[in-house]
Amino acid sequence: MKIMDFLCQQAISANLKASDKEGVLRELTGLLAASQSISDPDEVLKALVDREALGSTGIGHGVAIPHGKSGSVKDLVAAFGISRRGIRFEALDGEPVYIFFLLVAPEDTSGPHLKALARISRLLRDKYFRDSLISARDEQEILRVIQLEDSKKV
Repeated sequence: MKIMDFLCQQAISANLKASDKEGVLRELTGLLAASQSISDPDEVLKALVDREALGSTGIGHGVAIPHGKSGSVKDLVAAFGISRRGIRFEALDGEPVYIFFLLVAPEDTSGPHLKALARISRLLRDKYFRDSLISARDEQEILRVIQLEDSKKV
């Protein structure tokens, strides 16, 4: 599975403005709504907040993969953002989060959702990939970094 199979190219931000956890979720959900990838941003936001209440999706090393399921999407979709300041996200290592991959899956599926989480987690374990994303100047450069990684053998 490739990231570009589900990442919405219009839902990428090289400079998230939010300063807290819910703000980041709201901002990334807004990007998906603006790109018309989701039909009900409030429902998606609620699903994400409810999932975070079960335990933070901040996996450490400055990375979070917030995710949830919603009837507001037909297919798996993702947004991506970089916070230049870092966000307190209750990550497993207690450190601020800079890299956000937000996933939203249809309510009645699990396979693609789990495969996407595994793929993103595997990629973001690579410090060079994380550093390349953080040093990207704009959305086009972020996209190029992800596309380059996607072109490598999975």
